Amino acid sequence: MALIERLARENRSWGYERIRGELKRLGHRVSGSTVRRILKRAGLGPAPRRDDDRWRDFIRAHAASTLACDFFAVDTVTLRRLYVFFVVEVGTRFVRVLGVTANPDGAWVAQQARNLLADLGDRVNAFRFLIRDRDAKFTRVFDEVLVGNDTQVIKIPPRSPRANAYAERWVRTARSECTDRMLIFGERHLRTVLGEYAAHFNWHRPHRSLDLRAPTDEPNVIPLRVGQIQRHDVLGGLIGEYRRVG
Repeated sequence: MALIERLARENRSWGYERIRGELKRLGHRVSGSTVRRILKRAGLGPAPRRDDDRWRDFIRAHAASTLACDFFAVDTVTLRRLYVFFVVEVGTRFVRVLGVTANPDGAWVAQQARNLLADLGDRVNAFRFLIRDRDAKFTRVFDEVLVGNDTQVIKIPPRSPRANAYAERWVRTARSECTDRMLIFGERHLRTVLGEYAAHFNWHRPHRSLDLRAPTDEPNVIPLRVGQIQRHDVLGGLIGEYRRVG
């Protein structure tokens, strides 16, 4: 059973009979109905459906050169709705909060794209793709700013938020760990809160997809097990960071 699932996952274009043929060459004789039953139980559909995962394969192959951007809304204590615009470096999960505003019109969003290219500095040419949804706030000018940097803008299909999963995942994390647990008083307050949270996210918070490293951690550095452990409060104690000192 494990071998059938492995063949299906590693070869997404293979149908039931192709898998049967490979199994036969490996000394296993099974029926097509058995292959189908095992894959259905594992949540794997027939080959055409598995082949839809080409998007995932594309992201995996180009993660280091891909950005993903999106908005999310935060309501203040006065019931004023603010919009947060951010971008995620898919390969490292490094997040940049580009701006906070109550009126994210096309001109404002395009200016944030210019600011992003400036912030990236020498690394600006490393990013070949930017993923975005089809929100009307992303105008032709926004796309032209990126295209002028030879960055291809990729629009996800309509009503397909999972296609922008890396950005959506950060929204979920930022809400559950930060904005849903605080009272936000205004635009300046939200900008300050998200700046502090993004610093924690980028420099300290462990990520399962990065083998429990933070986005800025060096993968080959082994922390020393000496020194007293102290807690550092983030966002007034809402989040704790632990460090060795001394």
